[in-house]
Amino acid sequence: MKPFSEEEIVAKLRDPDTRREAFTQVVEAYSEKLYRLIRKMVLSHDDANDILQNTFLKAWSNLEHFRGEAKIFTWMCKIAINENITFLNRQRAINHISIDDADVFMLERLTGDEYFDGDALQIKLEEAILNLPEKQRIVFLMKYHEEMKYDDMSEILGTSVGALKASYHHAVKKIETFLTKDV
Repeated sequence: MKPFSEEEIVAKLRDPDTRREAFTQVVEAYSEKLYRLIRKMVLSHDDANDILQNTFLKAWSNLEHFRGEAKIFTWMCKIAINENITFLNRQRAINHISIDDADVFMLERLTGDEYFDGDALQIKLEEAILNLPEKQRIVFLMKYHEEMKYDDMSEILGTSVGALKASYHHAVKKIETFLTKDV
């Protein structure tokens, strides 16, 4: 797939004659990055695929609302994160899990996932991340795993850069504390 410019793809997305082709380019360009972000939040391969599909369906059905004020990837991330939160809340409700027990449930799903091949240290890191409050977890995953810039995160999450930096700092400290306890 050849790279595209943001302006070029937005123009094609707005034109009914080129919309489908342009959206296919968007899907090809961003599927892997979005999948990684989603997978880090829900941990399960199958759930991540479902959420990714829902993200693209929601984006496709809401293309007329995309004004081009944000970058396409930023807009897609916002949809993916909202889909993640909706999914996690639905899972908690379906499985009658309190927010306090959600990390245990997610960790059990991770270790039972046939696509997970991590060792004990990886499981401990995932457990540390799952113990973070939801907002800190999202910020940590976006910054640490996706190396996203604070400005982009600010646009996606609707939070100031300063608050995001503070959330990331607190998340790192909590993870360090979790990983070094019992050592």
